[in-house]
Amino acid sequence: MTVQHLTVTEDEGEQRLDKWLRRRFPHVTQGAVEKLCRTGQIRIDSARAKASDRVAPGMMIRVPPLPDTEAPARPRAGGISAADERMIQAAVLWKDEHIIILNKPAGLPSQGGSGQGDRHVDGLTEALKFGYKDKPKLVHRLDKDTSGILMLARTDRIARALSEALRHRAARKIYWAVVAGVPHPRQGSIKFGLMKAPGRGRGGEGEKMVCVHPAKMAEHPDAKRAQTDYFTLWFLGARLSWMALEPVTGRTHQLRAHMAEIGHPIIGDGKYGGGESENMGDGWGAGAGGDLSKKLHLHARSLSIEHPITKKMLTFTAPLPEHMARTWKLMDWKESDVPADPFEQIR
Repeated sequence: MTVQHLTVTEDEGEQRLDKWLRRRFPHVTQGAVEKLCRTGQIRIDSARAKASDRVAPGMMIRVPPLPDTEAPARPRAGGISAADERMIQAAVLWKDEHIIILNKPAGLPSQGGSGQGDRHVDGLTEALKFGYKDKPKLVHRLDKDTSGILMLARTDRIARALSEALRHRAARKIYWAVVAGVPHPRQGSIKFGLMKAPGRGRGGEGEKMVCVHPAKMAEHPDAKRAQTDYFTLWFLGARLSWMALEPVTGRTHQLRAHMAEIGHPIIGDGKYGGGESENMGDGWGAGAGGDLSKKLHLHARSLSIEHPITKKMLTFTAPLPEHMARTWKLMDWKESDVPADPFEQIR
């Protein structure tokens, strides 16, 4: 096959370059498209192009010799199954040459560890190389049963820059949760310190965290200061509330432990909320019964961070996981009825 110069037709309309190429050449993988763009072999009107560039009718696309359609499929590296490869690639919300943003499924650990098994995001990063030599690196983590925004860096340099931004609180994360009861006041800050309880936790998530009153921090040298800002977006009588939670600090299990401490455990959180028959303070335990899923109702909804290279402020939003979407439908809650950043108006 030789180099081709193809014109985008009126019927094809305006679309991303990678989508246009894969419609014309279905056998070519996304990774191959990105590599050919990166090496300058695919061009738009003689100019270098990125896979995400948009093409329009009349544009001339230079297409180099492509892999043979009959070429044998390369074996998947790292022992990743075809189903897991599809799953983790479908979780990609956004990517460029430096960063990958995932909507992590609930139930998939971020990393391996005691009790976590071999299947986790870190172990699936081979399927997220998209033509790059090295696997992307996790910049932070989410609990196994928490879904939502998870950020990976494609190089060590970017990983260091993003980690620094998170450490210096130059990034903002907003979580959505459903909690038992209705907090009073409806918005505020929780400033209990956190320390590990003795013994091992269930589910391979490490030790359970114990809250320490701010006035007693000096009595517990192992306790670390923690702060969670919360905002009640919607509520159902006195039973359930839809919460926006912003972790000002990033301690292990911080949101789960803090909400349980003020008597409003997150629905489905057996570790911190107990069973639905337990009455914790003003809440109703971790289960609400009825048709609600018993899975954890905690989702990393959005992330705002400055891009380490372009310096543009980026905001990413992750759709709800299936079990939480069912709860929203059952409660007749509409995502469009609440502000994307409820904390902005009170800063």
